[in-house]
Amino acid sequence: MMDTRFGRFVMDFPGRLAMPIGAYAGLEITGESVEDVVSVPGSQFKAVMALHDRYRTPVLLTAMDPSAEAEAYGCEIRMPEREIPTVVGRLVTNEAEIAALPDPVPGDARTRVPLETAWRLVAEADGPIPVLGCMLGPFSLAGRLYGVSEAIETTVREPETIDALLRQVTAFLCQYALAFRETGAWGVIVSEPTAGLLSPAGLGRFSAPYVRRIVEAAETPEFSVILHNCNAKIIHLESILESGAGIYHFGAPMDIVAALERVSQAGPVAAGGRAGGAGGEVIIGGNLDPTSVFQKGTPQAVGEATRALLEATRSYKNFILSSGCNIPPGTPLASLNAFYRAVAEFNK
Repeated sequence: MMDTRFGRFVMDFPGRLAMPIGAYAGLEITGESVEDVVSVPGSQFKAVMALHDRYRTPVLLTAMDPSAEAEAYGCEIRMPEREIPTVVGRLVTNEAEIAALPDPVPGDARTRVPLETAWRLVAEADGPIPVLGCMLGPFSLAGRLYGVSEAIETTVREPETIDALLRQVTAFLCQYALAFRETGAWGVIVSEPTAGLLSPAGLGRFSAPYVRRIVEAAETPEFSVILHNCNAKIIHLESILESGAGIYHFGAPMDIVAALERVSQAGPVAAGGRAGGAGGEVIIGGNLDPTSVFQKGTPQAVGEATRALLEATRSYKNFILSSGCNIPPGTPLASLNAFYRAVAEFNK
C-alpha cells in the first residue's frame, strides 16, 4: 500500500479540503482566452494563480485539457473561442494505422504547456502548496485517436485492436506521468471519462489494467496518481478500484456517499490494494456538477448544493470537495464566491 504525501495532506487538512477543477475560471480574472491558457504556459500559470490569489486555494492544479495528448500524436484540434479544445475526426481506424503511429515524448506539441506550468507553480507558489498536474487516461486517449463510439464498439468486435492501441498510448502516458513527477508536483490527475461509457466489465478490461500501469510506473510516497472519471456510476466502482490508485475523483453521476461507504467498509486491500491517505484509507473526491451547478446555477443554488454535499459527507475525512469535472470557461466568479463561502462557513 502507498501512503502518499498528497494523501496525508488531505487527511491532515483542518476541515474539508476544497479542490475544484477550475483553471479555466481564472480567465474571468485574467481576461485571456481559452486558446491562450492551453497554448501558453505563462497564461495557464496566471489563470491558476489568479484563482489562488482570490480564493487562497489550498491546491494548485494545471488546466485539464483533453486534447493535448491527442495533438501530440497528430490529431487535428478545434479550438472554439470560449470552449475547451476538442479533437476533430479520427486519426486511426485499424491495426496497421495503429502500428504506424508516431512515438511522441512528453513535451511534444501542447503537452509542454501543463508541464511548464507545473514547473513554475512548484517554483513560485508561496509556501509548500500541493501542485497537481492533469493528463488524459489510456482509454480516453485511445477514444480520441480511434473515435469514441468506434473504440467502444471495437472493444466488443475486435478487442485485440483496442488492446494494441492501449498498449501504445499507455507507454506514452507512463512517461508523461513521470515528467509531471520530475517537475516536483505532488501528483497527477489522470482523466479517464471515456471509460465511464463502458460497461463495468468493459472498464475492468480496457481501462483499469492500463491505468494500473501508470500507477505502478509513477506513484511514489511523494507522488500520487489520482484517477478521475466524470462519467462513472456506482456500478463501475468495483472495476475502477482495480486500477490500484489510492485517490479517485468522480463526477455528478457517481453516488459519492455510497462510494465512500464502499471503500470505508472494504479497507485498502479490498479497495484496490493501495492507500492514498494516512492510515491506509482510499480517498474519494467530487462531485458538484460543473455545468448545472457552477456555470448555470445561481449563487444561491451553488451555495445550497455545496452545503448539501458537505453535510452528506461530513462523517468521511477521506473526501475532497470538488467539481465533478472541468468548470467550463465563462463560469461566473459569483458561483465560485458562493462555493468558497459555503466551504469557509462549514470549516469554521
